[in-house]
Amino acid sequence: MKQLGGTDLKRLHRSWRERTEGRLALVLDAVQTPWNTGAIVRTAAALRVDHLWLASGATSPRHPRSQKTSLGTERYLEWTETETGVAAVSAARDAGYQVVAIELAEGAVPLPEAELTRHVCLVIGHEDHGVSAAALEAADLVAYIPQLGKVGSLNVAAAATIALYEVRRREWVT
Repeated sequence: MKQLGGTDLKRLHRSWRERTEGRLALVLDAVQTPWNTGAIVRTAAALRVDHLWLASGATSPRHPRSQKTSLGTERYLEWTETETGVAAVSAARDAGYQVVAIELAEGAVPLPEAELTRHVCLVIGHEDHGVSAAALEAADLVAYIPQLGKVGSLNVAAAATIALYEVRRREWVT
């Protein structure tokens, strides 16, 4: 077995793009560590996130440390800065997205069991404090990523990657 070359790789990715109709967006609610923002941006570009809202002082994808991690993939994304997470949630809903906050919170449903619509916007929160209480309240749904080990939470970039992929994966199997 050998790695795919440029043409074969493009053909492979094109076949998955053709199977993907839903729109996917993301709110970064006070995500402030540039390396986390860069990692999230790179994943968002790879999974065709249509729009990124930066809320509550989230670090810009243009920050030099974010760019170092994203390897220039921020050029494939559109983003808007908002004052608060609630403003970003409202903008996402106005753009036709079901807004799903990813948080270990009371009443949250496991992400694999969440009822998702065709167009989903995920809300990811601050590295230590999570999604703001106001943004959680404003979201249409709160979901969590089930974890089996002794560690109770994930790095925000890892959580964003898992959640984004789960939304896409569910679209591909239906």
